[in-house]
Amino acid sequence: MLQSRYKASINWFFIVPFIGWLVLGMALYLHYGSKYLFEKINTAHSPALDTLMYYATMMGEAYVIVGVLLGLMLLKRFRNGTYLTLAVVCNVVPMLILQGLKSYFDRPRPLNYFSTAPWLHRLDHWPELYGRSFPSGHSEGAFAFFCFLSLLLSAKYRTLGLLFFALALCVCYSRVYLTAHFFEDTYAGSFIGVVVCTVCFVVLQRFLKQGNIADNSTTL
Repeated sequence: MLQSRYKASINWFFIVPFIGWLVLGMALYLHYGSKYLFEKINTAHSPALDTLMYYATMMGEAYVIVGVLLGLMLLKRFRNGTYLTLAVVCNVVPMLILQGLKSYFDRPRPLNYFSTAPWLHRLDHWPELYGRSFPSGHSEGAFAFFCFLSLLLSAKYRTLGLLFFALALCVCYSRVYLTAHFFEDTYAGSFIGVVVCTVCFVVLQRFLKQGNIADNSTTL
């Protein structure tokens, strides 16, 4: 059985800024509203940002996440059932919940509202998305993925949780910048990703065998 030292596995370098994001994000949304936030992010563009955001959003793509998680199994310490189970459950369960919510709400995307707005910024090679806007799948995927990686970090590298949080937040920003989502879509997606991933990680630690995930043999 895994030892019940799951509190030691929570990476506060990731969780604390995430809590700050939840508080600040809610304050921004309540004060400015959806349209204002979308317009401010979408219109603050430049050729360099166009390229950066296009590639940043890929960190929320399934093929990137799955590729990295499988790539970690090239390391002997991750070539075990414990890691594989954690990786699958902590990333797939939040995705399934997210997809269920997408279908339930089935909200239209920004292009449905602003396609004729003179200020709308989008490039021809960006995908045109119109349906199932809430919550954002890329935001959920990125936050669940980077939260999971932060939970695997050994004590020596825990501060990398700050970088992981910044990368996940960058994905959220890119989804609004690329006209794919509203601010609240990315906010909800990030919440689902982190909360469900963390709950799954904690619960699995109580029941999985093969040693404690907090040990150096199963951490980055």
